[in-house]
Amino acid sequence: MNIYGIKREDLENYFLNMNEKKFKALQVFEWLYDKKVKSFYEMTNIKKELQETLDHDFSFKMIKIEKKQEDKGVKKYLFRLFDDNFVEAVLMEHDYGLSICVSSEVGCNMGCAFCESGRLKKVRDLGSYEMVEQILLVEADIKKRISSVVIMGIGEPLDNYTNVMDFIKIINDPKGIAIGARHITLSTCGIVPKLKDLMEESLQINLAISLHAPNTELRDKIMPINRAYKLDLLMATIKEYIEKTNRRVTIEYVMLDGVNDSEAHANELASLLRGLNVYVNLIPYNETNHIEFKRAGKEQIMKFYDTLKKRGINVTIRKEFGSKIDAACGQLRSKEVKA
Repeated sequence: MNIYGIKREDLENYFLNMNEKKFKALQVFEWLYDKKVKSFYEMTNIKKELQETLDHDFSFKMIKIEKKQEDKGVKKYLFRLFDDNFVEAVLMEHDYGLSICVSSEVGCNMGCAFCESGRLKKVRDLGSYEMVEQILLVEADIKKRISSVVIMGIGEPLDNYTNVMDFIKIINDPKGIAIGARHITLSTCGIVPKLKDLMEESLQINLAISLHAPNTELRDKIMPINRAYKLDLLMATIKEYIEKTNRRVTIEYVMLDGVNDSEAHANELASLLRGLNVYVNLIPYNETNHIEFKRAGKEQIMKFYDTLKKRGINVTIRKEFGSKIDAACGQLRSKEVKA
């Protein structure tokens, strides 16, 4: 097993099963994530026999940075995995610190019509260690600490539920990467049964729902997940989530020219969200060569924004990054796979 995919709780049980003290797990975590050693033999407060056992049972093997693209305030990384598959992560500079958007799967089976990530179907889940290592490698590259994480890269996080939950618990651990729960955001297109599971996790993370349509007919056309979990069911689940967790939910809405960007769509969306503790994040679309959808114009986006505001909906427009690089999620991987 890869050591970067092990929760501290599981490592404590590992030591207890060997009749060792569970505080050894704390020591290992401090060496891994604070001192950032790359061998158990560098962990000088752990006896040699135990170092040898750990070295036999766990691997330090790391994924590799294959390519990097840079633009003002943003770096995009392409990682090569051990099986020669590729995933991406994006580092963004904000006023409040550095944020990284990580991938959770190789490809995606959700098949959203406008999404480059879903154009290449899912190959496999990422292990929790492959998600943790995206952060560690980027921090090592920039020699700075990342303060917030968004699970919004390639893949649907709730389609890889167990590994994503383990990843969140590792990076949230104060002796792990130590990113506060309220600085972790999980973005999902709305797999309802897994949303219900997430409610029971007692995590204080942020939830973002990729909605992208104000009615079920349109959502059917651009997001196949809606055929399995209809919009009314998803909205009822969002309401339940808010009531149970007492957490505000972000509604993501990508602005597609002539598809979902009219004033009528804005009014429908306002009616759909009325009374819910949510805010809407309007996303200017990143166009790609493989997909026919076009970005809504700035004037149209502002009209949509103003309509929501007038209807009492909290709304923001996402800051744009990476206009000079392959900014669309999955675009860099798609080019590499094609090559």
